[in-house]
Amino acid sequence: MGEPVISMEGLAKRYPMGEETVHALENVDFAVQKGEFVAIVGPSGSGKSTLMNIIGLLDMPDDGTYWLNGLNVADLADNALADLRNRTIGFVFQSFNLLDSLTALENVRLPLSYRGTRLREADALARRYLEKVGLGGREGHLPHQLSGGQQQRVAIARALVGSPSILLADEPTGALDSRTSTEIMELFEDLHREGQTVVLITHNPSLAARAERTASIADGRLQEEDDPSSKTAAGEATRQIALQPQGLAGKGGRRATDANR
Repeated sequence: MGEPVISMEGLAKRYPMGEETVHALENVDFAVQKGEFVAIVGPSGSGKSTLMNIIGLLDMPDDGTYWLNGLNVADLADNALADLRNRTIGFVFQSFNLLDSLTALENVRLPLSYRGTRLREADALARRYLEKVGLGGREGHLPHQLSGGQQQRVAIARALVGSPSILLADEPTGALDSRTSTEIMELFEDLHREGQTVVLITHNPSLAARAERTASIADGRLQEEDDPSSKTAAGEATRQIALQPQGLAGKGGRRATDANR
């Protein structure tokens, strides 16, 4: 087994809230190997969105160490972090985060524009990935002319167009009906079979079960599902999920502009 694409040790993240301190993440150890499909499942407030933001270089931990593709991210300046994020992470959010004024083709090629890719090459790549996700022939459609499932496919094509090491999906089916959700999950499974590394963040245990490996997060602590000590945390996470209304929006889309850069 080679070097993991994601390796975290002792990760912690805290936020001030009035006179209190919220411990969003506590002593998180987590690793993902190249080509794995890993799901992180937990209820709202469990810390999963904070972990997603750190994995995607949208936020930094207060303690611990995070290596991404063998690089210690704490050693990198802001511009180097932005470049690493653009070239390494492909983001898929619940809310799609497509630009309404741009066509499907223009939305997909957007990450390449930050790299300075020539327009002809960017167009060719965008067309290739729209075809890959089943949207060939819809390159000129605006987001409002597409269904929710089609918009999410555009978002997935945008995430893939830069050939990222990791596809990071935050509640990618939360705004979709059950049939379309199944289609999107089948697409992730197809990408995984082709060798794409996928990290799925979800509150839905049935979606998480489709991944190759699952970890549960509760109260800022992450446990692997095959770890006997994880049963209590996993059970509590599942219980809290059952008490929530379905389709709760995640927090991951709040920095969508950064995610595309």
